[in-house]
Amino acid sequence: MIEIVSATRCTGCNICVHACPINVFEAVPGGIPRIARQDDCQTCFMCELYCPEDALYVAPVADGPVTLSEQSPGVAPLMGSYRAAIGWGKGRLSTAEQDASFELLKRAH
Repeated sequence: MIEIVSATRCTGCNICVHACPINVFEAVPGGIPRIARQDDCQTCFMCELYCPEDALYVAPVADGPVTLSEQSPGVAPLMGSYRAAIGWGKGRLSTAEQDASFELLKRAH
């Protein structure tokens, strides 16, 4: 479930607003997007994935809103962690390069 939009990292580009397939975010003119319908979040990670500033954190396991804030201890490394894990972004190695499943398909044919 989407938990945090970083006020310090977010540039207000609204990419997350457009990337969310179920309209969880609301654009704020002249400001950062706000989480308007958190309970509707399906934890698809699309917002975090497309955020170019790593300004979002989606909790992978949450039954409801979690009391986290950008200032909570240990939260900073979580911001954009899904995007980092799959290798999206400048200076990151794509994890697709580590996937050898194509070898199995080659052998099967």
